[in-house]
Amino acid sequence: MLNSTNQTILHCYPGLIALITAKHEDTQNVMSAGWHSYLSYDPAIYGVAVAKERFTYGLIQKSESFAINFVPAEYAHIIEGAGKLSGADGDKLEKLGLNWTSGETVSSPILAISYVAYECKVIDIQCYGDHDWIVGKITKFHQDADKFGDNGLPDFNNVELPLYLGQSKYLIVDNGTTYKKIEIDYNSKK
Repeated sequence: MLNSTNQTILHCYPGLIALITAKHEDTQNVMSAGWHSYLSYDPAIYGVAVAKERFTYGLIQKSESFAINFVPAEYAHIIEGAGKLSGADGDKLEKLGLNWTSGETVSSPILAISYVAYECKVIDIQCYGDHDWIVGKITKFHQDADKFGDNGLPDFNNVELPLYLGQSKYLIVDNGTTYKKIEIDYNSKK
């Protein structure tokens, strides 16, 4: 039975955590973000929620660009480090031992450990409560094709996905995960 409350109940997990990278001039950073989403397929537009006090926020605002990086489960410790360390204390990419290349259309780092990454140019920033929703037009896609099947879905024989549960805990989706295909007969009368 549902009980009513006026307290915020955060229920958006389990979900993929994105690693957001940004660079302005000689300063770069990586941060973990749980609140992110595709907003449009054509044109390809992606959004991420970032609090103004985050070090990465200023880099995105000044460079007007960012990158979204998704990494396999074996790098969950990188997701944790990117979320717990502060870029104000020095280069987190260096501290976390990350290899990267500059984006092709933006200067944001594209992480070598990513299985998918998007380069984004900012098209809008709107404040919603304690976070700003930063919206970017995707200007370049990067994909490790070996991690995906012919159907475009992740191939769990070649990649394990880390679904964040909260409190530094992850559910690992791998080749042992059970698929359930839901079939609905809309013509049946019940």
